[in-house]
Amino acid sequence: MIDTTLSADRLTLGYGDRHVLEDLSLTLPSGRVTAILGPNGCGKSTLLKAFARLIRPLAGRVTLAGRDLHRQDTKALARRLAILPQAPLAPDGITVGDLVKRGRAPWRGLLSPWTRADVEACAAALEAVAMKGLADRPLAELSGGQRQRAWLALVLAQATPLLLLDEPTTFLDLPHQIEVLSLLRRRNRDAGTTVVSVLHDLNLAARFCDHLVLLGSDGAVAQGAPDAVLTAEHLDQAFGLRALVQPDPVTGTPLVIPL
Repeated sequence: MIDTTLSADRLTLGYGDRHVLEDLSLTLPSGRVTAILGPNGCGKSTLLKAFARLIRPLAGRVTLAGRDLHRQDTKALARRLAILPQAPLAPDGITVGDLVKRGRAPWRGLLSPWTRADVEACAAALEAVAMKGLADRPLAELSGGQRQRAWLALVLAQATPLLLLDEPTTFLDLPHQIEVLSLLRRRNRDAGTTVVSVLHDLNLAARFCDHLVLLGSDGAVAQGAPDAVLTAEHLDQAFGLRALVQPDPVTGTPLVIPL
């Protein structure tokens, strides 16, 4: 199995003179489903951008499989990780099918012919997010939830062993949130894909993820298994939230009940 361990070593991130995260060290395990949690403004999306090499650290470094992320070949990296940002942009008039085809770019040369593997990867990605029947529809005509699933199909078509997703359940109603998170978990279990997502729903994160990173205003509050991270003490420290945490009666995972 390909090693997709992501690590931050004494990482400082920010924009200009403003530091968002300082001196942060953590490891996201290979072959697991990880959620990055925390209050608004704590640096969740900024951290994900650093793991995707979209921003450079102000100090420290990010490594993938022990190698500095910023010293790795760009095309080779695009075959190892795919990123779904929080607010992706698409060209005017693009259809769902054409959007998903863009996920195959790292595997093709500039003038390479379209292969059977490309066709199958796109079809499987559309099928996985229940969008196969909408492949010919313009992206702009779809609902917010449908557009989100189309973007998810793009990163699935990229067929990388590591997925980085910034709020992948945005715009989705609860049944579709569960559907998407179930899909990502199956992808992990069936193919060994490492999945790292920024999420807001603590209970869904506990239900579908193996590993959690909880950030607060002063950096990392806790990281590890859901039952070790989602405690009343940690939630108070990260969110200023008084909560009861008890086993979910269906799954046994932590269930957060605000007080």
